[in-house]
Amino acid sequence: MATPTAHSQPAGLEKFLTDVNSVFFLLLHLACFAAIWTGIDATAAILCVSLYLVRMWAITAGYHRYFAHRSYRTSRVFQFILAWIGSSAAQKGVLWWAAHHRHHHAHSDQEKDLHSPLRDGFWWSHVGWILSYDHLETQHDRVKDLTRYPELRWLDRFHLIPVVLLAVACFLVGSWSGLVWGFFISTVLCSHVTFSINSLTHLIGKRRYRTGDDSRNHWFLALLTLGEGWHNNHHYYQTAACQGFFWWEIDLSYYSLILLEKLGIVWDVRLPPAAVKYANWVTSP
Repeated sequence: MATPTAHSQPAGLEKFLTDVNSVFFLLLHLACFAAIWTGIDATAAILCVSLYLVRMWAITAGYHRYFAHRSYRTSRVFQFILAWIGSSAAQKGVLWWAAHHRHHHAHSDQEKDLHSPLRDGFWWSHVGWILSYDHLETQHDRVKDLTRYPELRWLDRFHLIPVVLLAVACFLVGSWSGLVWGFFISTVLCSHVTFSINSLTHLIGKRRYRTGDDSRNHWFLALLTLGEGWHNNHHYYQTAACQGFFWWEIDLSYYSLILLEKLGIVWDVRLPPAAVKYANWVTSP
């Protein structure tokens, strides 16, 4: 493994913003221990599971497949809904997320990759990079197709508003146990499962296609992330709305897009051509 890249130390306002970001992330985790005192009831359990699934879906089908890769089209209203729900997952703003993800694909596992476990180690690729002051700013030049929407620019700037409102809603619905399980625990689970795609799927799993990086497919991570675990497939053909290329590769986010397409909510759902699917194999499916 290559020697970890040195990251310069922040100063002034940048250091303050980094510290606030890190403290917020730490407090999210510490708050989960309040479950020892609140316990769990049916309402809290339903909130936890449903908000994990809904927000994971908004990250995978929205932040990732729509905003970062534009793998299908939708209305301006539904676009904003996707961005709002995705923002409530506390993974920063929609423009920030899409821009940094596009940067990752442009330099995957190379020197300029922001979160390669092969270059900088597991911890940095999993969570260190997202807390670093080096990556505080949104790379607007990478998302010019998205910055033309003022509502997305506003939401990117005030991305904590959906987070706070969701926390309040969880408390109103389920009291303290609803807040702890529905918001804190669900948010932490959603975050780390999402981050595992940056870290684990470049370390473990199988490679079907020859790509310029070390992306891998992992069936269990695909289940947890509603389809994102078919990561080697995705790096091979990035603009596909599906990441499970074959029928046995479960991709719940894609199945939801099929339904939304039938309802007329999304359209022009892009798929990998057969000639692409059956070429450049390292191993057979």
